[in-house]
Amino acid sequence: MRALATIAAGLALAACGRKAAPAYRTEAVTRGPVSEIVNATGDVSAIVSVNVGSQVSGIIDKLFVDFNSAVKKGDPLATLDPRLFQAQLEKSEASLASANANVERARAAAADSARIAARQQDLRRQGLISQADLDTALATRDQNDAALSAAKAAVLQAKADRDMARTNLAFTRITSPIDGIVVSRSVDVGQTVAAAFQAPTLFLIANDLTKMQILANIDEADVGKVREGLEARFTVDAFPGETFTGRIRDVRQAPTTIQNVVTYPAVIDAPNPDRKLRQGMTASVTIVSARKDDALRVSNAALRWKDDDNPAPEPQRQGPPPLARTASAAARGARDGSAQPPPGRPGRVYKLEEGKAVPVLVRVGLSDGQRTEVLDGLAEGDRVIVGGGDSSGAKQQQRRRGPF
Repeated sequence: MRALATIAAGLALAACGRKAAPAYRTEAVTRGPVSEIVNATGDVSAIVSVNVGSQVSGIIDKLFVDFNSAVKKGDPLATLDPRLFQAQLEKSEASLASANANVERARAAAADSARIAARQQDLRRQGLISQADLDTALATRDQNDAALSAAKAAVLQAKADRDMARTNLAFTRITSPIDGIVVSRSVDVGQTVAAAFQAPTLFLIANDLTKMQILANIDEADVGKVREGLEARFTVDAFPGETFTGRIRDVRQAPTTIQNVVTYPAVIDAPNPDRKLRQGMTASVTIVSARKDDALRVSNAALRWKDDDNPAPEPQRQGPPPLARTASAAARGARDGSAQPPPGRPGRVYKLEEGKAVPVLVRVGLSDGQRTEVLDGLAEGDRVIVGGGDSSGAKQQQRRRGPF
């Protein structure tokens, strides 16, 4: 009886001292679609919008439109008080009439001096007058011709003043430059508009609100994946759960730097037939830059998982071969045509073999944030570790000795 008790106690001590095998969670390598996604944010705006201002200063006399008014090109938007400009036009027209009268007077004087000079020349040939009298007549003729030219120039200046006054009077009538919708109005009747230094903005008119655009800020790390013609999906806070579609029209070259973060604007055309999208809305954009429908894929958790107890070396970045192996690598590349570096980027996963985590170096491609394409290193059906094996509870159980 005592011998049996001793054997049982020994077995219990042996069981308590043995390390518990870590419990790993695994997933199988599968085939399926993988899409590479680029996320960005941007502002919704009209494709064509025009700030309508005033070329002249004055007091707003009438308003013909308001917010959301539909206008056609040439339709009146507002008028300024035209009285001062009308008086300036009448004054300039009077100056033009006076200049024309001066031209007639100068023309008559020039013609009279020309006749006198011709008569004096005949008398001089006959020896009836002195040379001094002839010179005086010729000088008077030339002076009157110059006065006629000056009077004609004054007429041109008066016409220019008249045209300017007429144009300023026309500027008191503010019209729409395009067909569209009045998005904003910045003035009221009786308000004074000062256009001394720059034209003030009175109205903002959007050309066609059924066609909008988004200026999406693409991070510099993703701008190489985005190109013209790609489809873009986006959401706005005003319509939760609803997804809008668009297409990239252009990726601009001009960078924008905010707090050391460099982005590039991508212009996305977004149809808006129901006019749900409004100017200034913030859009969360998702762009599918690449897609494979039948790719060998592995969970991203497997690429992140590490064996803390038996760390493996990190995969090396693709680079030139060491100097000692340059010649042999070049020769192999020339023979088998593989001089170019292999596609994809290096990664590492762990396979479960006989209860142990075995590191496997792989090359990966597209990733959608949850699964990543595997180009080399794994086969369909392989089970890779995605978690477990390193929990604090398991480690405490491994370190525990004895029955207590």
